[in-house]
Amino acid sequence: MNYFELFELPVNFKVDKALLARKYFELQKKYHPDFFTQSTVSQQSEALQISSQLNNALRTLKNEDETIKYVLQLRGLLEEEEKYPLPPEFLMEMMELNEELSEGSKKQIDMLERSLYGEIAPIVENYNDATVSTADLLKVKEYYYKKKYLKRILDRIGG
Repeated sequence: MNYFELFELPVNFKVDKALLARKYFELQKKYHPDFFTQSTVSQQSEALQISSQLNNALRTLKNEDETIKYVLQLRGLLEEEEKYPLPPEFLMEMMELNEELSEGSKKQIDMLERSLYGEIAPIVENYNDATVSTADLLKVKEYYYKKKYLKRILDRIGG
């Protein structure tokens, strides 16, 4: 069962955080291990497993980048530790940015990230799992890896 099925939510890049929290608390009330202390070992183990899955699902679906990664993995378009080849022009731009790191770099990186997001915003914000094309998902994948690259630069400058 995937995280969206677990929470009875449609597969989407944008998750309704209020609904997610409500579903999480409903399911935790039902499956929290503390409620199974008098149950069989098998039932306790199952409750612990479901509770752990709920926590992992919540952590993933609350974070937009992790949700993008998860949806792409569900669609078979992203693998853990994948070596994704970024376009050479993007890498050149990043090399120049790295050489010029300064106080204003965070603002420059934020603007670049907004620009990158603007290219895929219609896909992310109007996502329909039944009709989205592989080509559109591949654009989101490229965005995901570019943003990940930008985040590493921000982490280096303490942003």
